[in-house]
Amino acid sequence: MNYENCVNGRFIRRVNRFIAEIEIHGAVENVHVKNTGRMKELFLPGAEVGCAYIDSPKRKTKYDLISVKKGEVWFNVDSQVPNQVVFEGIREGKILELPAFDLLKREHCYTDSRIDIYGEKGPEKYLIEVKGVTYENEKTAKFPDAPTLRGVKHLHSLIRAVKEGYRSYAFFLLQFTGADYFTPQDERDPLFGETLRLAAKEGVGILVYDSIVKGGSIEIKGKVPFKL
Repeated sequence: MNYENCVNGRFIRRVNRFIAEIEIHGAVENVHVKNTGRMKELFLPGAEVGCAYIDSPKRKTKYDLISVKKGEVWFNVDSQVPNQVVFEGIREGKILELPAFDLLKREHCYTDSRIDIYGEKGPEKYLIEVKGVTYENEKTAKFPDAPTLRGVKHLHSLIRAVKEGYRSYAFFLLQFTGADYFTPQDERDPLFGETLRLAAKEGVGILVYDSIVKGGSIEIKGKVPFKL
């Protein structure tokens, strides 16, 4: 997918979870950060960034921060985009482990959870929960970068769905390219890693794909190995 009205800038500092100061066209702008994760490894002073200009009188900021360059690699940092990218990838047949669905929709309520993607193929029902991954260290991608009880809850819902006859998947979309493999970040959230390993043991499928990211675009690339 492509973002409209994109410009490059330089990261100055993160003011709070939702606002960062970015130098754009020689002026300092308050920019909306579309990701509440820590991302201290990416948000470094002087880093090149991509921002989307949003012309709306209802907004307090004129730009959204959508990407950050780390070394020679662009990272997409928009937490809302992984669901859309994976959904489009499924529709376009880019996810080899999944079929051409008879029915495919986003945002499906299952028990007390809202699962990102629901699909049907013949009599089979599928639940797919998508997690965007922005953390990378020494070519290893990890999730999460902070404790996530919501993520643990989603995994338990996928486990329950398997027991009720669904085909369930935890889909990790690396919002960058170049990682050798993916693994849960036990040092930051041991409960999530423990639950992910339990989910795999109980029959939940684990899918990991990376992305081709540029300053103003992101598209799904290919499968990445994982270690649990």
